[in-house]
Amino acid sequence: MTLEIFQITVLSLQISALATGLSLVIGLPFGTLLALGRFPGRSFLLSVVNTGMGLPPVVVGLFVAMMLWRSGPLGDLRLIYTPAAIVIAQVVISFPVVTGLTAAALQALDPRLRLQLYGLGATRMQMIWMLWREARLPLLAALMAGFGSVISEVGASMMVGGNIRHQTRVLTTAIVLETSKGQFDNAIGLAILLLAITFLVNWALTWIQQRGARK
Repeated sequence: MTLEIFQITVLSLQISALATGLSLVIGLPFGTLLALGRFPGRSFLLSVVNTGMGLPPVVVGLFVAMMLWRSGPLGDLRLIYTPAAIVIAQVVISFPVVTGLTAAALQALDPRLRLQLYGLGATRMQMIWMLWREARLPLLAALMAGFGSVISEVGASMMVGGNIRHQTRVLTTAIVLETSKGQFDNAIGLAILLLAITFLVNWALTWIQQRGARK
C-alpha cells in the first residue's frame, strides 16, 4: 500500500506540474497579448477567458472525453484513459486561470511604463520582458492559482483518466475511490497528504514571491 501511495503521489505531481507548466507556456504570452494588444474581438476573448476561469471541471472532462473517445475527432490518438488525457483536461482548466490573471496583472501596471521603455530604446520583446519582471509578484500568484486549480481537481481526471490502478489513479481520484468503499481512514490519510503537498508547493512559491517583493 505504501508503494502504491508513493506511485499515486508521484503521478499526481508529474501530471499537475506538466499541466501547470504548459498552461504557463501558453497562458503567459496569450495573457500578455490580451493585456497589451489592441485588435478586434479583444474584449470578447477577455470575456471568454474570464468565463473559463470558472469553468466546471466536469464540463471540461466531458468535452475532452468526447474529443478523445474512440469515435471522437482525436480517437485515433488512443489517449483516452491515459495520463496524457488528464494533462490535456487539466491544461484546459488551468489555462484560462493563468491567462486571465496574467492579463489583469499587466493591465494593472502604469501605461506610462511602456512609453518610458520605448523611449529608452527597448525593443518590443525587451519591453514585454521588463513588464513581466515588474509584474512578477502577481504573475507568481497566477502560477499558484493555476497549480491549485489542477492539483485539487477530480471530476475531469476521473472522466478522462478512468482512475485505473497503477496507470491513471491520482490522489484526488484515489480519495473518491476510498470514500466510495467506506475506507474513510485511507481517504483521510490521502487527503492530508494532498493538503500537505499543496501547502509545500504554495509555500515555496510564496517564499519566492515575497523574496522578490523585498528586492
